[in-house]
Amino acid sequence: MQVRDVMTHGMIGMAEGATVAEAVETMLRSGVSALFVFDANNALIGVVSEGDFLRRDELERKRPGWLEFLLSGGRLTEAYAHEPVRKVGEVMTRDVETIEESAELSETVDQMMRRCIKRLAVLRGEKAVGVISRSDLLKGLLEATARAKGSHPDAEIKAAILAELDKLDWAPRASVRVEVADGVVTFNGAVTDEQLRDALKVIAENTPGCAAVHDHMAWIELNSGVVIPSEGNEPKA
Repeated sequence: MQVRDVMTHGMIGMAEGATVAEAVETMLRSGVSALFVFDANNALIGVVSEGDFLRRDELERKRPGWLEFLLSGGRLTEAYAHEPVRKVGEVMTRDVETIEESAELSETVDQMMRRCIKRLAVLRGEKAVGVISRSDLLKGLLEATARAKGSHPDAEIKAAILAELDKLDWAPRASVRVEVADGVVTFNGAVTDEQLRDALKVIAENTPGCAAVHDHMAWIELNSGVVIPSEGNEPKA
């Protein structure tokens, strides 16, 4: 999958001449933790985040003790944000991490992890067209998983399971039958070791396209020859 498949199109941004108070209000109203910053020509020049506000030296400057007391408990940040002369361009981070919309998602993950960041601006050529965040990557992973489960015909799933069983000396090929319908794998027949039951389920679950596993295998106790039916007739996923 490529960045364009999961990115958020469009960007929530501010002009570099906007006040910090306006930026804070936009963040709160939009439910985001960062804004992209544009110059007068609508070119992307920076990003401003909650961290930029918290890192500013002005938040830590010395004040008279009585004023420090009055502004404690989070009000320092509020007072700072509402200084009318403070502009977004003064506090933003100028190094904006970007990625092309045609890049693979694996490149996005690598870049985010390497730079320890939560989002990337997405470019189409030199133009910023959107953003991709960690939540977008999770949505992409979910979509890819769903497609992987639904894109394999039942016959292909069954053939893959049987091929895997053929590789294993211990696999009960003679006593167990495999059926697949709508991605659901069903084991019928019998096993002589309860551990085989779990092993077969793992093989099925690891087969691309498998949506669920139903176990209808009876257990034959070798010493006594007693046959213990499967729990069920009630299929379990």
